[in-house]
Amino acid sequence: MKISEVQKSLENIISGDVFWDKDILNYYSVDASSYQVIPKVVVIPRNEKDVINVVKIAKKYKISVTARGAGTGLIGNSLNTGIILDLKFFDLIKIENNYVTVGSGTIKGKLDHALKKMGKFFPPNPSIGPYCCIGGMIGNNSSGSRSLKYGSVIDNIETITFVDGNGQKTTLPKNKKIGAKIFKATKKLEHEKFPKVTKNSSGYRLDSIKSIKDTHKVIVGSEGTLGIILSAKLRIKDIPKKRVLFVIEYPSENAVAQNCTRILTTLPAAIEFMDKTIMKHINYKFNRKTNCLLFVEYDSEMKNIQKSLKKVTTGNIAKIIKNDSEIQRWWKFRDASLYYSLKSIKNKTPHVIEDATVPVKYLPELFSIIDKINQKFHTKSITYGHVGNGNIHVRLISDGKKIKIKEIADEYFDKVIKLGGTITGEHGDGLARSEYVRKQYGQTNYRIFKELKNQFDPQNILNPGKIIAHKSAIMKHLENI
Repeated sequence: MKISEVQKSLENIISGDVFWDKDILNYYSVDASSYQVIPKVVVIPRNEKDVINVVKIAKKYKISVTARGAGTGLIGNSLNTGIILDLKFFDLIKIENNYVTVGSGTIKGKLDHALKKMGKFFPPNPSIGPYCCIGGMIGNNSSGSRSLKYGSVIDNIETITFVDGNGQKTTLPKNKKIGAKIFKATKKLEHEKFPKVTKNSSGYRLDSIKSIKDTHKVIVGSEGTLGIILSAKLRIKDIPKKRVLFVIEYPSENAVAQNCTRILTTLPAAIEFMDKTIMKHINYKFNRKTNCLLFVEYDSEMKNIQKSLKKVTTGNIAKIIKNDSEIQRWWKFRDASLYYSLKSIKNKTPHVIEDATVPVKYLPELFSIIDKINQKFHTKSITYGHVGNGNIHVRLISDGKKIKIKEIADEYFDKVIKLGGTITGEHGDGLARSEYVRKQYGQTNYRIFKELKNQFDPQNILNPGKIIAHKSAIMKHLENI
């Protein structure tokens, strides 16, 4: 294959833009991860026909095609060597009573703004929410702090329209023929091998399909490996009329971990954890013995909630916030503090083990595993996350020596899987973790995943190397390691 032939074919048939100059290729070679993969061509399609034609050309020339949204992914999900498809013009927003139809290139912040005018919201709220794209959120099965009550994208989606690896436009679950094949595959699963957690972004989520009406859910979390998402119909909800946020101080991570299961009995909308590194950037005078915080939010039944929380918490309730704008300000404290904490790190390590999730009852064990990793590999860590779901984000800091990323990942994921956890709760497999999907699910389920991939993408042109990985990519494309 001559790349010039691909470029010429694309230029002749695409109504959108086709680029292959070095500066633009370099721009699309990176995302928010530590990886860099330089593509051959970048296409910015104007319509669905463009997307279909790009896939057909990619199939003809056996070159990869990878969808890209806002480039906010943390583990190289949207990086590849062939054609990069920037879907920024697919920005439809059509609001109905309890649903909204959106294009895959729609920025989440723009959607939030449009829904707020109608008194509605789309529950999944990643911290990068104002900037990420809906297509990327679907591809990763994104969630955020509210997932404890409202679930991830997979729990808030009605239909998905996409283009498969043959260039065929399909809508699920509307297409019953394809849906029947997907549903049949679920009958062969070894369900006991799936993670025992409330959020999971690893592999293909065949476990979420309970009937033929659920078959669109297999596209959620598939990272563009089964189809190029064009649009989706999402469930939206009324903005809660009342909210209350409790800021709770704890002396240790273990104290937080031990307390979470009891706090869950009070049915909060969110339980967010921050360690001391993040906490110290919050403009508030906490108790000097405080080493970590929980943000516990409620947005429905408020009667006696303070009394109920006091009964179960072992921490000190430092602040109770009932004003909506003040609640928003404290959540922004959290986001800004995280930003400043990460920015201040000199010897950052790549995002690899940053998103594991375990059953909440095993949070003490997960914190212990992180401590042992730090001791063994001479690292330090910043930890935070959605502890109500057992989802801990870890940012490792090295001592300046070359860090053993692969060895750390091997050990960490092995222990997480043994706890019934997942290697990724909301960020996806990407370049960093796809090689661990087989270990996560076992040989039988992995074979079913490969069969599913072959059904949708027989020539393996759609974002190859993600989820189904034949080689280790954890170290291959790192920029500065």
